[in-house]
Amino acid sequence: MAPYNDIVLFHYSFSPYAKRVIWYLTLRGIEYAQCIQPPALPREDINALGVKYRRIPILSIGRDVYCDTRLILQKLEEKFPSGAIGASDPEQKAVQKLLETWTIDGGVFSRAAQAIPPEMPLLKDPKWVKDREDYMGRSWAKEDIAKGRPEALAHLREAFELLESTLLADGRQWILKTKQPTLADVEAIWPFHWLSTMEGALPPSLFGKDHFPNVYAWIDRFNTAVKVARSSAPKVTTLKGSEAIQHVTQAGLAEPDGEVDAQDPLGLKKGQDVESWPIDSGFNHRDRGQLVALTRQEVVLKTQAKIGHIDVHIHHPRTNFRIRAVSGGGESKL
Repeated sequence: MAPYNDIVLFHYSFSPYAKRVIWYLTLRGIEYAQCIQPPALPREDINALGVKYRRIPILSIGRDVYCDTRLILQKLEEKFPSGAIGASDPEQKAVQKLLETWTIDGGVFSRAAQAIPPEMPLLKDPKWVKDREDYMGRSWAKEDIAKGRPEALAHLREAFELLESTLLADGRQWILKTKQPTLADVEAIWPFHWLSTMEGALPPSLFGKDHFPNVYAWIDRFNTAVKVARSSAPKVTTLKGSEAIQHVTQAGLAEPDGEVDAQDPLGLKKGQDVESWPIDSGFNHRDRGQLVALTRQEVVLKTQAKIGHIDVHIHHPRTNFRIRAVSGGGESKL
């Protein structure tokens, strides 16, 4: 077996999206390596792999690079089926998917980001502020954050109340009434967990434990479950950038070439030059390459690492990504 299952997770420690993947890998006991990235661009290690996508985390398995945590978690469920923690029956799968959509696309995380306290030390760093503005496409000036916080908190109180009064109201330990946390818990908990650990984000008068006891008890249980899982999980190998690049470029592809759906409304052809990019955040950075596969769930592009000019396959989900045919080859200038 390849070292650390051929997995390299590129992330930085306080990314709430990266936490989703780290928790999943820890709860599953899946061995992996990590390559720590700077919080703000540039990220030269990822750039060296020929990847323009700017969001964190990304996860490589061999020379296949997976972008967006929705796709990363799906792929880990598929590639490591023994002991998978995703929902199994249709009703539970629906709950799991709806929670993913609610927290990521339904406004919970975007409101959580708007609730960052203006006193946060990182907001004093012009480089960080500029990077966040490029990432989100909105102002991160302290005065604008302060102005938007009340509205964000109003929406977040509604989100806390939804969990408190519905899924967690009957005293269940976990979202799907299981004995241990599942992927549904990971999909639901991450923005609430992130806010609960951020000093000054949630005013106690509105979000105290007496207001939402079920939510906070759930977060405490989850922390304990992750701590217990971590105590028996394989040790995480930390790679330097050069080591991670070498590992990826010297590995094989984790997936064979797929097919392009002939019925897809975009009408694209296998081998065609295309570019793909997210349209909700990080939209100023586009990956370009030859179309390897296109399904209802993902698009796969073939590009080349800048070191060794080795082929790398970049995987994007279809949700909130745009794919467009291009001409002329070469790298995207965006």
